[in-house]
Amino acid sequence: MKKYLILYAVAMTAVALYGLRHYRTEIARLQQNQTALTTQIAYHRTRLGAEAATTQALRLRCSEYEQLRADDARRIRELGIKIRRLEAAATLVAEQKAEIDAPLHDTIVVRQCDTLLLRDTIRFFRWNDTWCRVEGTVLPDSVHCRIESVDTLRQIIHRVPRRFLFIRWGTKAIRQEIIPANPHTRIVYAEYVQLTR
Repeated sequence: MKKYLILYAVAMTAVALYGLRHYRTEIARLQQNQTALTTQIAYHRTRLGAEAATTQALRLRCSEYEQLRADDARRIRELGIKIRRLEAAATLVAEQKAEIDAPLHDTIVVRQCDTLLLRDTIRFFRWNDTWCRVEGTVLPDSVHCRIESVDTLRQIIHRVPRRFLFIRWGTKAIRQEIIPANPHTRIVYAEYVQLTR
């Protein structure tokens, strides 16, 4: 009888320790999520001088993701992907601003009005660099402009380890680094959600 009581006590202790470990892990995950939701995007420059943004990742369960991000979950299902197979989802909003000084040129345009051919002078401008191209015409009563912009956003997801003196261990947070190639681009909003099982 004593054997069974000892085995029962050992088994209950193991279950309690497992539950305590799971409870602590869940508390740490929820604290990281609170920190991620309350912190703003941090801007910094890379060693090469490019602007970069960093934000902390959310860690959600599949059910939490479906509840809190219902629109995103619906879009993912429309793609034919099951939420339980999803590893991570990222959302990014970037804004491009460029101050442009372009000289105006006179351009002659031939227009047909009824049976007459009319020559008219309009103002034309063009500006471009590696990432952005702007051109347009200034008419007497309006302005017509075309803007083309290209950008490559590099997203790097990495773990931030806990530190004690010089020892690094475990995971303190998961961070997302976003580096745009276009110098006119500024990251306005970024969100990275990692789904946990």
